[in-house]
Amino acid sequence: MSLTSKKFTTTPFKDQKAGTSGLRKSTKAFQQANYVENFIQSFYNALNEDIDRELPNQRVTIMVGGDGRYYGLECVAKILKISAANPRIAKVIVAQNGLMSTPAVSCCIRKYKTFAGIILTASHNPGGPNNDFGIKFNCSNGGPALANFTDKIFSISTQISEYQMVEDLVCDVSQIGEYSFKVDGDRQFDVQVVDSVQDYLELMQQIFNFEALRSYVKSGQLRITVNALNGVMGPYVKRILCEELGMQESEAYNCTPLPDFGGLHPDPNLTYARVLVDLLKEGRHDFGAAFDGDGDRNMILGPNAFFVTPCDSVAVLAANLEVIPYFQREGVKGFARSMPTSGAIDRVAKLLNKECYETPTGWKFFGNLMDANKCSLCGEESFGTGSDHIREKDGLWAVLAWLSILEAKRQNIKEILLAHWNKYGRNFFSRYDYEECDTEPANQVMKHLQETFNQADFVGKQFTYGDKSYEVALADDFSYTDPIDHSVSTKQGLRIVFKDGSRVVFRLSGTGSSGATIRLYIDSYENDPSKYELDAQVVLKPLIQIALQISKLTEFTGRTEPTVIT
Repeated sequence: MSLTSKKFTTTPFKDQKAGTSGLRKSTKAFQQANYVENFIQSFYNALNEDIDRELPNQRVTIMVGGDGRYYGLECVAKILKISAANPRIAKVIVAQNGLMSTPAVSCCIRKYKTFAGIILTASHNPGGPNNDFGIKFNCSNGGPALANFTDKIFSISTQISEYQMVEDLVCDVSQIGEYSFKVDGDRQFDVQVVDSVQDYLELMQQIFNFEALRSYVKSGQLRITVNALNGVMGPYVKRILCEELGMQESEAYNCTPLPDFGGLHPDPNLTYARVLVDLLKEGRHDFGAAFDGDGDRNMILGPNAFFVTPCDSVAVLAANLEVIPYFQREGVKGFARSMPTSGAIDRVAKLLNKECYETPTGWKFFGNLMDANKCSLCGEESFGTGSDHIREKDGLWAVLAWLSILEAKRQNIKEILLAHWNKYGRNFFSRYDYEECDTEPANQVMKHLQETFNQADFVGKQFTYGDKSYEVALADDFSYTDPIDHSVSTKQGLRIVFKDGSRVVFRLSGTGSSGATIRLYIDSYENDPSKYELDAQVVLKPLIQIALQISKLTEFTGRTEPTVIT
């Protein structure tokens, strides 16, 4: 029996403009009548233009997955109904139960050669009926959609007057298999439900030496514990770390994906993954890791909760890629980091005679470099690390890369970091997040900084705190000209660079669903070995106080302490 597509009249919403990583709002916003329908139809209307240009007269396949948060399965059902009604969509590949990490979506887009992907996630934001939901789109390389495409979706969403849907289409996404439907007569529409954990595992087996890792983990020389914070990574952890590599399943904490993440905040940092930190402090483990809700971010801890900053993590990986079979085969093409990330990886690149690109925040900028064979490894200070095996940051890949280094060196994490600092020096780094600030005061902070930067005497001005003095060498709003497509991205973060190379950076985050988050980044280089083991907050205190003084953040926002310190 053929199903029938129908057109439904709708009115536009004015708030469907995607941020750095998709559209994130409260769950209740997405539950508004026609809200999801409008956004997905706007996506397909924009996509049809690309299909007409790249594959005229052809139909395409779309990938769909999500992090398992509340309202996800309802959205999967809506997407299937809308997809079936749009004639240019021949097939949707969907993850079993809708559960698919963001890295696995990228992996599967590339494996199955789909034209685009839809990811139902708000990443590291809390989930549940009273928290956040999100939708982001990926393109055929597996990476996030570029700004010009998401801008086109937004433009269409402000004018949309109807969407299409096959109301009667029902597909059980809990069962792996292929399902075919006839729509509007004899037009075929297919749904394939896949095991994304298996797909992702097969890719990891091509990258890492699983036999060596398995032998090392099972030897008992490395005591591992992992916390998935009740996000999507639980099944991947159990299948890959436990079943394949031999980590004890009792050490896999919070590995059942829950719609509200069990009340946990699924952000793998020292504040929200405190349970892992406290466990490592007991001294019974050599290695600990946590993942965010959709599995693209990671936090790495060593013995006694020795914290590896994301900046140091990507730098150490860059210095040791030769231990990983994938890079032995493919070689190392270059490196990249987001602008707020410390310059630690730059020093590795210089010694290795490799290019290191400084980009705005957002993985799509790395994707362009990777597609042009300019970059093999990249990282963001927001706990994101990845390589050119896919086009998203990848939390479990980072863990497997660290395990590979530990297996090769037979040193603990602290020993590896100390050796690294002794060779390259140490970039002390910290990030202060002031979450859910009132929007107007947050904007006033940024406006005040811009006005300060424009003062004729600001460059060259000295600031002193205690016995430390810093002279301003540069003050600007970071902009980036993409070396591949020559697109220009402006207003990417207000930065002050001091004469000694120390930096403070201010950004308004684009990943929150309410209010505004001000992020303050502090980075200072030190090449005195006697100082390498000092606490970063102690070393950076003068810079932090100077940054707060210049920005007047406390005066404008009333916030005397950050929500999270990294």
